[in-house]
Amino acid sequence: MTVQMTRNSISATAACVCFVIVGLTSPLRAELKPEQLYSAIAPSIVALDVENFAGKHFVANAFLASGERLAVTAWHVVHDARRVEARFSDNQRVTVTGLVDKNEKLDLALLQLDAGRRPRITLAAANPQIGSRVYLIGSPRGLDFSMSEGLISQIRTLDGVRYYQLSCPISPGDSGGPVLNDRGEAIGVVSWRKADAENVGFAIPCPEVARMNAALPAVAWSEAAPSSHHPANSPDGAPLVRAAVTPAGASATDSYLGFQEFLAGHSGERVTIIVQEGDQATRFNFEVPKPAAK
Repeated sequence: MTVQMTRNSISATAACVCFVIVGLTSPLRAELKPEQLYSAIAPSIVALDVENFAGKHFVANAFLASGERLAVTAWHVVHDARRVEARFSDNQRVTVTGLVDKNEKLDLALLQLDAGRRPRITLAAANPQIGSRVYLIGSPRGLDFSMSEGLISQIRTLDGVRYYQLSCPISPGDSGGPVLNDRGEAIGVVSWRKADAENVGFAIPCPEVARMNAALPAVAWSEAAPSSHHPANSPDGAPLVRAAVTPAGASATDSYLGFQEFLAGHSGERVTIIVQEGDQATRFNFEVPKPAAK
C-alpha cells in the first residue's frame, strides 16, 4: 500500500487534440557530445519564476517545443500561478501571458509567451530504449541552466500513466524541464521523484505533449482561478514526491504520528490522500482543520 499526500488539487479532464508542431525546430539528428548538446539546446530552455496565489515564489523550468509562442512545462508548476516570468540563458526575460492547455493527470501544461525567433526543441518520435543515456537541463535548488546526465532505468505504468524512470539526479527546481536524448530531442518532461530512493525520478513521455491542444486561446493568470487540488502538488516548484507507507513490521504508531504532524503543518489547506492497494487507488479530499481555539 502506498500513500501519496498532496495539497491544493482538483481533478479535471484536459482535451487531447493532436496538433502540428510549427515554428523553428532544432535540426539535431546526429549523436552529439554533451557540450555540443548543451550549446544547441540552451537557447530553448526556459527558467520560470513563479509567484502563486499564496504569494510564494519559486523557480521551475519549461522548454520551447510545441509551436509559436508556446512552451511545455509540468502542470504542478503553474497550477496555482498568479504571475509567471520566463528567463532565458542569455538573461532575456519575457512574461508568460497565460495557460493554453493542461492535462492534470499527466502533469503537463502548455504556456504562452513571446519567445521571438528562438529555436524549438524537437519532440522525439521514437520511444527510448531502457539503458539509453539521457540529459536534463534544469534549475536544481535554483541553480538555473544546469546540466546532468543519467539513464532510462525502466519504462513503467503507474496509476494508469506511462512514465520513463530516470537515474538522473532530480532536485527542487527541475520540474517541467526536458529529458533529452543524445541527439538533442526531448523524450520526456520531468514530473516527480521517489522520496525514499536515490536518483529515482520519473518523466512523462513527450508523445503525450503532442496530444495537447495548442490551438486553444490562452487564459491569463489574472482570469484563471487557482486549482483547489492537484494529484501530487509540490509547494516550491520541486518535482512531485511520492513515498511508500511504513513497511510491515515497523511501528504503526510512529507512522501515524508522523502523518498527524504533517497535517498539523498544513492546517487550513486542502489535502488529497491517495491510498494505493494494488491497481485500485482511493482518494480522500478534505481541508485540514485549523486547531481549535483554547
